[in-house]
Amino acid sequence: MNMELPAHWVMRHSRTYNKDYFFNTITKESRWDAPPMGENERVRASHLLIKHRESRRPSSWKEENITRTKEEAFEIVKEYQRKIENGEETLSALATHHSDCSSAKRGGDLGHFERGQMQKPFEDAAFSLQVGELSEPVWTDSGVHIILRTA
Repeated sequence: MNMELPAHWVMRHSRTYNKDYFFNTITKESRWDAPPMGENERVRASHLLIKHRESRRPSSWKEENITRTKEEAFEIVKEYQRKIENGEETLSALATHHSDCSSAKRGGDLGHFERGQMQKPFEDAAFSLQVGELSEPVWTDSGVHIILRTA
């Protein structure tokens, strides 16, 4: 089987499972499925989520029943964004203590993801960012986020 692969990806053969797999010679990642072709098909990001009472699940690890309004959630996120942009805080530190997402325990890190794995507004924002760039507030059914692209 001769297929075109993205840069740094090679096909190897697993003797244990007796089948081919894909290996990235730079990141050392391995996967059974072929890696996606093209630029920006996979990103890594961290985020901070503030839910509101109209969120699809208005509860979190830190608050059983979230009662804040959308406007209050937006103001909280804008303040966190300002602190990050001014260098007063890091997204990781703020997410650890304030994010309504379970990723808070990882400093907001969502790991790598591909298109189709996140809610569309979140995906569009994450894939449009440059590595190290912080998003403006992003609205999804979950609440309002700020996103930091990390890879």
